[in-house]
Amino acid sequence: MAQNIATIGQAVIIKGELSGREDLTIEGHLIGKIELNDNTLTIGPNGRIEADILAKVVCVMGSVHGNITATEAINLRETAKVNGVLVAPRVGITEGASFQGKIDMQQSHAPTTNTGTGTKIPPRPVGVARP
Repeated sequence: MAQNIATIGQAVIIKGELSGREDLTIEGHLIGKIELNDNTLTIGPNGRIEADILAKVVCVMGSVHGNITATEAINLRETAKVNGVLVAPRVGITEGASFQGKIDMQQSHAPTTNTGTGTKIPPRPVGVARP
């Protein structure tokens, strides 16, 4: 069963709050707030967003000026221009993307690893070796 994907075209300008229950692609200009709690938001190469964003997954190919919060992942592609705070458990930034701001990748329920001794070891940061 294919999932519907709504599209906001390049010639469309929206001022205000946008929310929905389906995946969305924005090629136009949006000023305000975007909330797609359980869905994917794609900002196309022509998309210009001046808003705070909350979604399950956010993929940016256009420009965003505002904070982005995703419950699963944020991906900035090579044509992305983002200025704001990124909050998600996974953040990917492709070479060529422009980003200015802060990244917060803390997970509220981070998984732990069992060593077989009954001791739980918290996950280690990338690049840090365990003794």
